[in-house]
Amino acid sequence: MPLGLAISVLSAAALGYEILLMRLFSIIQWHHFAYMIISLALLGIGASGAALSLARAWLVARFAAAFPASAALFGVSAVAAFALAQRVPFNPLEIAWDARQLGSLVAIYLLLAVPFVFAGGCVGMALARFAERIARLYRFDLMGAGVGALGVVAVLFALPPADCLRLIGALGFAAAALACLDAAIGRRATAGVLAAAGVAFALAVPAEWLAPRPSPYKGLSQALRVPGAEVIDERSSPLGLLSVLRSPEVPLRHAPGLSLNAVAGPPEQVGVFTDGDALTAITRFDGDFAPLAYLDQQLAALPYHLLERPRALVLGAGGGAGVLRALYHGARSVDAVEINPQMAALVGRDLGEFAGGIYGRDDVRVHLAEARAFAAARRDTYDLIALSLLAGSGGDAAGVQSLKASTAYTVEALDSFLARLAPGGLLAITAGMQLPPRGALKLFATAVAALGRRGVAEPGARLALVRSWDAATLLVKNGPLSDADAAAIRAFADERGFDLAWVPGMARDEANRYNVLAGPLLFDGAKALLGDDAEAFVAGYKFHIAPATDDRPHFFRFFKWSALPELLTLRGRGGNALIEWGYLIVVATLAQAAVASVVLIVLPLLRLERGTAARKGIGGGARVVVYFFALGLAFLFVEIAFIQRFTLFLGHPLYAAAVVLSAFLVFAGLGSGASAHLDAARLPLAPVAVAVVGIAVVALAYLVVLPPLFAALAPAPDAVKIALSAVLIAPLAFCMGMPFPLGLARLATDTPGWIPWAWAINGCASVVSAVLATLLAIHLGFTAVVALAVVLYAVAAVAFGGRPAVRRLR
Repeated sequence: MPLGLAISVLSAAALGYEILLMRLFSIIQWHHFAYMIISLALLGIGASGAALSLARAWLVARFAAAFPASAALFGVSAVAAFALAQRVPFNPLEIAWDARQLGSLVAIYLLLAVPFVFAGGCVGMALARFAERIARLYRFDLMGAGVGALGVVAVLFALPPADCLRLIGALGFAAAALACLDAAIGRRATAGVLAAAGVAFALAVPAEWLAPRPSPYKGLSQALRVPGAEVIDERSSPLGLLSVLRSPEVPLRHAPGLSLNAVAGPPEQVGVFTDGDALTAITRFDGDFAPLAYLDQQLAALPYHLLERPRALVLGAGGGAGVLRALYHGARSVDAVEINPQMAALVGRDLGEFAGGIYGRDDVRVHLAEARAFAAARRDTYDLIALSLLAGSGGDAAGVQSLKASTAYTVEALDSFLARLAPGGLLAITAGMQLPPRGALKLFATAVAALGRRGVAEPGARLALVRSWDAATLLVKNGPLSDADAAAIRAFADERGFDLAWVPGMARDEANRYNVLAGPLLFDGAKALLGDDAEAFVAGYKFHIAPATDDRPHFFRFFKWSALPELLTLRGRGGNALIEWGYLIVVATLAQAAVASVVLIVLPLLRLERGTAARKGIGGGARVVVYFFALGLAFLFVEIAFIQRFTLFLGHPLYAAAVVLSAFLVFAGLGSGASAHLDAARLPLAPVAVAVVGIAVVALAYLVVLPPLFAALAPAPDAVKIALSAVLIAPLAFCMGMPFPLGLARLATDTPGWIPWAWAINGCASVVSAVLATLLAIHLGFTAVVALAVVLYAVAAVAFGGRPAVRRLR
């Protein structure tokens, strides 16, 4: 069926375009602004449904020309919209005080919505034109989207984002050509012309139009302002764009947590930026450790003054500074864990000679893995496990990390790291230092909770916290800290001018001596977190410092609504830096998406009210809204929550997103195809009720079953985990694919003019759902999101009604 294949290709291109735009705008801006822009751009799908509702008869009558034209226009507009959108002058960091930025943001929304209007219009037209084949067509739509989700990730490993954008444009023309081969359109001669035009278009677009232009306020852009600084290498993957920067005239000096007493800095370094930010450095090393003395003047050197020749595990090895530090301090062996293979290749191969071949040494082993997954899969023990949060927790004036979920900084994560410590071993975590204290206190609270989870009665006896002016290092010992340990910590801090924040038995006046604050804030906070009134302290603190958990893994979210009025009054005195604008902008995104959805849902009623179906009562229209809006919310709620769940199992956020999203869409497509048979069967319950019961049973059972199952299978090979993930997702996704086509089929029997409207309602709900699910997960947790999704499916089933409910649904 050429038309079905055309829908699959177009859906694959559209979902691939969505993911690609996320990648591109993460480079240009920051990840949460990309999320906001794409979420609202996807309202284009809702807009296409609204437009179809108003012009259904005209478009359906001209389907043979309208479908191919719309598919080709998707290809053209996908490329053009991005090229134009990144040329709109927009600085999200100025939104708080420059109203012009809001106008720029609206312009970007409108530009990026255009391709989705064309893509959504094609699918909506097909559903309206061939109402008798809704289940099959929707199956092609979902399965194509599933292939696109997996395919774009694979292609991003081979091609840079700009070339992937060319491919997306060509796929729009390919979908148009395939459609022309269908008997319903019958324009075979045109198919060849469209295919050739797609290839020519993809090749003809100038490279400078598509090259990402990072914000001038990102770290790389600022570094390139230094005279002589230049990017000497770039490499791209779905994990990020790595830019290698050399600055020979004004040497790069990257040594976070360096003592102000240090008399020497690092030797020559090159900087590596990920997506134009998140700097890590590769340091020149020729085998002589003498020029690396600065490594002992950083906070992160603290654990090496309590251990002798430790077996070390460095999590998040980055440019290799942690590995060099371990070698400098005489570590017996070093396991270095790095999630990005291209970063590991830079240090180990491409700049291997510059880095001294540290990844090729006999006493260093490099592992390509995510930190949490590596710890879960290993049975080795270590004397030292070192982890850095510096890339995410410090210097975050805009709150750009606030919505970022990470499974490496939760109570359960610290528990898994502690399980890999030998007796007397140390877990050392270095984080950025903000004022008022936030990240360091949240880290301390998370460690206290992790020790409590392990049954430690006196966690304060196993913890130490030391700070400088820009960072803080937390030590967690597998056993009580001895008097000798406390003495070594004090000596280390005094020699380098670092401040004690917590050491067992320390007095309050020992804190806040060198880098003087208004008071011993960290010491007071640590003592409160260890006291009987810890919960009251956390609840009353002006920032959110409750421990992060796997169910709510947003470690870098510190925002509290209760503090917003006070922070706004301080805007003129630097209070802007204390407000997580990333969080607030996504809240604003939800509000805008909700308003736009209402407009797009209500607007078609102006036309529908003239039809016979609408005259049968607004109650029918209300049921349609409830049914399709609830489905749109619930589907993405489940999808987003289970992507997070499977991230813990698959051990890599990228693999989890690609595998889970693809499996959900493909198996939901199969469920859509089977829905017609379910509708024809004589069952005691309505078809939608049967599907909803299946969704509820499987989803709620998985909340209980998956955690212990994933823990038991953690050591399994990646291929086994991926296959098992697909098997586990299959029954849930299969059931989730049924309600939407069942609802459309019911409309098709009596009110076919409402099919585009239902498409618009579902599309708008999906956009709201994407934003709302994230905010709900931050505040309530992913378990609550799944439970709410089950409730929404039940509401949809009630709105659908029983077997003779075609009239009820109207």
